[in-house]
Amino acid sequence: MSMFAASWAPLSPAERAVAIEVLTHGPVSRTEIARKLNLSAGSLTRLTKPLIESGLLVEDPAPVTVTTRQGRPSQPLDIVADSRYFAGFKITEDAVYGVVTTLKSDIVAARTRPLDTHVPDDVAALLHTMTEDFALSFPRLAGIGVGVGGHVQGRTGVVASPFLDWENVPFAELLEERTGLPVVVENDVAALVEAEAWFGAGRGLDRFAVLTIGAGIGYGLVIGGQLVRTPDDSRGVGRRWIIDPHGPLTPDGDRGSVVSLLAIPSIRYQVRAATGRDHTYDEILTLAAAGDPMAARVVTEAGRALGTVVAQIANFAMPEKILLAGEGVGLVDVAGPAIRSALHANRHPLADPVALETKISDFNDWARGAAVLAIQILVLGTPKD
Repeated sequence: MSMFAASWAPLSPAERAVAIEVLTHGPVSRTEIARKLNLSAGSLTRLTKPLIESGLLVEDPAPVTVTTRQGRPSQPLDIVADSRYFAGFKITEDAVYGVVTTLKSDIVAARTRPLDTHVPDDVAALLHTMTEDFALSFPRLAGIGVGVGGHVQGRTGVVASPFLDWENVPFAELLEERTGLPVVVENDVAALVEAEAWFGAGRGLDRFAVLTIGAGIGYGLVIGGQLVRTPDDSRGVGRRWIIDPHGPLTPDGDRGSVVSLLAIPSIRYQVRAATGRDHTYDEILTLAAAGDPMAARVVTEAGRALGTVVAQIANFAMPEKILLAGEGVGLVDVAGPAIRSALHANRHPLADPVALETKISDFNDWARGAAVLAIQILVLGTPKD
């Protein structure tokens, strides 16, 4: 008998809409669901009955505050969070970070394994081993999500990744063959954006932008609750997003680009070029905060770049909120004045303040984003659907 759980029966479009509403906003009253989805009470009852019978939804026993027109209590509906579990993986150049989440994306287990090969079959074998390890404690695994830095064709799992030296690798197929579970592979930034839009900082927002700072620069935009997809996805827009044509020249990214100014390797490169000494990113931030001249100059310039980028996103995408995420957002604490100065300089004086939120994301957060993709498979159907 397989240690992995079977998925639920495919949902109809109307059932999916109900499930997504409860998944992302539950517990939620039937009245609120009916209002948001423009359904009659009878239609909602018909749609929710099979979802409750299958174990996807449950009538929340919490105190009831909403009543129907007839005066009967309306029990809120919620997702049975631990009815299925999902594995999420973030593949970096030298390690694989894996997590298990509930149906509501809460992390319940995490593992990290070194990656000493980039051969696709070997990487798939490692993820299979990690999945089997997870399944020993969480036998109801229902899907796998994988996030990777690079270009992924339409979630079919065909990956082109410069970090892994992959070109046209059918990674989802390789992993599905081994595990027997539905697998979705996505660009890691897109996965993080989806997770924040469904369960995090962007939940319930119509327009929401995410800028990630780390080994590279990532950007994602959600409009109408949907991630905006273009043929340029994951092609490295930051390398040619020029902030200062007279800015620093680094090995990765054009002169004065967002990548050259803001990415962690670029900041480390600039300090090393100026001082002849190698420092970690955290050491550079600490030195800058203490007033070290060279570190402070590089960090201040990065802060001005970040403020300019945030202003440009606000000006042109007009999101309700911008989330700064990734391993590099500690910059905000050290370069706050430079960020605010550049932000104000690039916005109209009467413009509303930018709703800016920061979240230092470790690699487990990126893996959680991939798990959310697996949750979406279950609720929305597989990519082939």
